[in-house]
Amino acid sequence: MDIGERLRSLREQHGLSQRELAGRAGLTNGTISLIEKNKTSPSVASLKSLLDAIPISMTDFFTPLDTSTPDSPQYFFKADQFHEIAPQDADPRPHVSLRQLGRAAEHALQLLHETYPAGADTGQELLSHTGEEAGIVVRGQIEVTVDGAVTVLGPGDGYIFDSRLPHRFRNPGADICEVISACTPPTF
Repeated sequence: MDIGERLRSLREQHGLSQRELAGRAGLTNGTISLIEKNKTSPSVASLKSLLDAIPISMTDFFTPLDTSTPDSPQYFFKADQFHEIAPQDADPRPHVSLRQLGRAAEHALQLLHETYPAGADTGQELLSHTGEEAGIVVRGQIEVTVDGAVTVLGPGDGYIFDSRLPHRFRNPGADICEVISACTPPTF
């Protein structure tokens, strides 16, 4: 996906200048320009701030529109049918992968398979959105910050919190971290 082009298109559809969007998102209009030209990649937290200012969810931003009407509901999904909802680009820094099961807009629950390479995080900016979030670490370590409280969780450990509280995820370890998480309602 061309993140810059998609952001520019949404911004223009909503009648916003780069300066207006930057003001709403708490970023500089130069940053918006660089993102739209694909000269820089936003962190998960920065992109979330931008999309909240439009407003559109991360899920809707990254999930391709499906105009077809299935004959029957889809209950089962193969791994290649998950939707990546985190920015992925050529930047050599490690990227967080947030793979969503199904289309969150059709459900009251959003389920994610999260992968954090060593050193990857959701960004310096703390995330905040409506809903509740919970997850269980499958492998590796994840440092979770929620409303100023910080802890490192390992395999089998979990978390649950009100997503309106400022939060962040970071892999402080040398190995890949995998988390299975859920958010309800699907607002991320």
